[in-house]
Amino acid sequence: MALIDKLIKNVSPAWALRRERARYMLKAYEAAKPSRLHKKRTDTGSGDSIVGSAGASLRMQARHLDENHDLARGVLSVLVNQVVGNGIRVEPQVRDKKGKLLRNVNQQLTALHRDWMLSPDVTGQVHWNAAQRIAARTWFRDGETFTQLLRGDIKTLEHNTRVPFSIELIEPDYVPIDYNDEKKRIIQGVQKNAWGRPLNYYFYKSHPGDRLFSRVTQDTKRVPAENVLHLKLIDRIGQTRGVTVFASVLNRLDDIKDYEESERVAARVAAAMTAYIKKGSEYIPTTAQTSERSLAMAPGMIFDDLAPGEEIGTIQSNRPSGALEPFRQGQLKAVAAGTTTGYSSIAKDYNGSYSAQRQELVEQSVHYAALRDHFVERFCRPTWREFVKVAIAAGLVQIPKETDLTTIDDADFRGPSLPWIDPLKELKANEGLVQAGFKSRSQVIREMSGSPADVTEQIVQERADELDKGLTFTTNTNTAKPPDTSQPVQDGQKFADQNGNRYIYRHATGWHRLDDAA
Repeated sequence: MALIDKLIKNVSPAWALRRERARYMLKAYEAAKPSRLHKKRTDTGSGDSIVGSAGASLRMQARHLDENHDLARGVLSVLVNQVVGNGIRVEPQVRDKKGKLLRNVNQQLTALHRDWMLSPDVTGQVHWNAAQRIAARTWFRDGETFTQLLRGDIKTLEHNTRVPFSIELIEPDYVPIDYNDEKKRIIQGVQKNAWGRPLNYYFYKSHPGDRLFSRVTQDTKRVPAENVLHLKLIDRIGQTRGVTVFASVLNRLDDIKDYEESERVAARVAAAMTAYIKKGSEYIPTTAQTSERSLAMAPGMIFDDLAPGEEIGTIQSNRPSGALEPFRQGQLKAVAAGTTTGYSSIAKDYNGSYSAQRQELVEQSVHYAALRDHFVERFCRPTWREFVKVAIAAGLVQIPKETDLTTIDDADFRGPSLPWIDPLKELKANEGLVQAGFKSRSQVIREMSGSPADVTEQIVQERADELDKGLTFTTNTNTAKPPDTSQPVQDGQKFADQNGNRYIYRHATGWHRLDDAA
């Protein structure tokens, strides 16, 4: 080998240099070299080729776990609850050309959307919040979900709300993952252009899992991409179809279930065992004891018919095993890591300290926020924009001239708020941030999944009711000193002092005290 290297060096120094560089690179990346202790694992396929061969199988296995494995079902529930909660709330943010919120337009859109939320889907049986939870669960379990947007007059379809706009939730089974056509650029049921942008989706006319699914229903219908929302979990650039969140932990979940089942069987067998009779070397059978004996077990029983040399022995089963719980905890932590969920949430184990619980909550909130942002941008926001577009086209929203049309479909989307572990500390922290000017009241209210406009309106109404009925609370701002009469005061304006005395302002005569009867 040394002779060859010397010969190459003399003939072509550049070639020798490249060989030496390659040799050092191989030494640096030991993981690239297979050995007795290391297996070199390679995956040269594209994202689509991998999903095309395994996607359908992974989806079926994930559904089986959802239906039959309590831990897997719990993981999905945690993801849905943390990402979507009881539904992503929307707050319209239409503004005028000066940047000020147009309250009237936003109220119109809010009222129409509340009506639409009652029955947004084509079946008329699903509330918008429930539709979001179903879509999110399908997204996590199957790796993807499809939604068709249906606008205006459509034959055989009757919209269920004032806004002629409906959605159709579609399982990924409807899009054949094995439908490929190189000439038409169809990949796994999705037709793309030369840049990889979806142009059309091909759907079966009925679910391929239905018993009535036949050759006729195997025909596909083409739906333009602008009418389809495709929410998917992907790990590879350019990947067409999604993969279940359980993809990397399927084997581990199966192992946990099998191990727990073995321990349960062993525990049942151990519970059925009682005792046995040991016969020593001094055992002398009697006539009555030569036949098969059966002793009825009871609390506090006494054995009084043992023969010489006999004694009672008990069976030590050591079940359930003491190693079960540590093993299960370790495996669940790995499942939590693989599915980006919190261990405490899926294991229902909240034995940690306040600091540990807070750290886990903060760390997991980042994962949930990232998933929530993707869900909003790929499902909620596109649906909202289509809703606004159709509502305006139907003449259901009055748009003033001063409206900034670039903000006509702007909205703020609010998911489930971060729960408070110590409410008093959280309250004081938010109060300090607002007073210091580092955070606004609106931000605090939105973080608590509230609507600033609704909260402000409720506060104004409550204060008016309290003043009208003479109610006094520690938070009642009307218990301060009477308003300065040098400032404009309306006729009929009411006031209550700190002692509960009520006053009313009369034009030109000032403040007058009212008794309880008044």
